Amino acid sequence: MTPGDHNIDITRNIKTIEWLKSELLMTIASLYESLLRGVNGSQDVLVDVLANIILVTYVLGKRLGIPFSRIDMKIDDKIKLGILEKHKIEDWHGDLSELKQYLDGNRK
Repeated sequence: MTPGDHNIDITRNIKTIEWLKSELLMTIASLYESLLRGVNGSQDVLVDVLANIILVTYVLGKRLGIPFSRIDMKIDDKIKLGILEKHKIEDWHGDLSELKQYLDGNRK
């Protein structure tokens, strides 16, 4: 790899990171807009938006040098901590325990 190729690769990575950041912000704005308008019997739009937020977040992490597995481990840690500390969402609805059970079942 020549020095010029290395600079192009760094520039491309920076542009990709900036694009992913704007994509994340636009998708979050789309989530707010969808929630404001209401679901109207179909959750397809919300599922699409939420999936895009997760997807962009993983790819942004990768572009920043964070492996997917490290993000997964951090999510697991946060779920376990939320369960132990009886986070409000866990205390009120049991969502963290349900998510942990779902993730544990799908990773095997």
